[in-house]
Amino acid sequence: MSHSEELFDVVDADDRVLEQLPRSVVHARKLLHRAANIFVFNSRGELLLQYRAATKDEYPLTYTSSASGHLSAGEDYAESARREMQEEIGITTPLERLAKFPGTPHNAYEHTVLFRTVSDGPFMFDPVEIERAEFFSMADIERMLEENAEGFTPPFRQLFRWYRACYRD
Repeated sequence: MSHSEELFDVVDADDRVLEQLPRSVVHARKLLHRAANIFVFNSRGELLLQYRAATKDEYPLTYTSSASGHLSAGEDYAESARREMQEEIGITTPLERLAKFPGTPHNAYEHTVLFRTVSDGPFMFDPVEIERAEFFSMADIERMLEENAEGFTPPFRQLFRWYRACYRD
């Protein structure tokens, strides 16, 4: 384990912290941990998707939420969401907490909280994390998912389906 390796809170099915372990161990053992996802919409109601860089250890070269990331040990969901949004896409707009989902094998064992915000930028995309990012209409994303679900991260697929079921504007 390198000194710089991130520590995660390992949690139980009720999202209670059990212990703290390095990222690589948590992922290798498929232990429950925590993540925050943010859907950033522009003023036209389009959703910003990021296309993950080839160097990402999980799901490289796939589309995912506008910004997302694991909670560091001791961090809460809202803190993590604000940090990831700032680091990955360079914005600090107010976040609305929408829902929480339990960690399962289908969403990478991540207890996940979904947040939403609205911004037309300017954005600054982190080149280490993000190959590119662009806005898509909800209908276009639905069509892309139908044509190639594997082109999206499993956590994003779950969050998007839930969002579409709840927010049919």
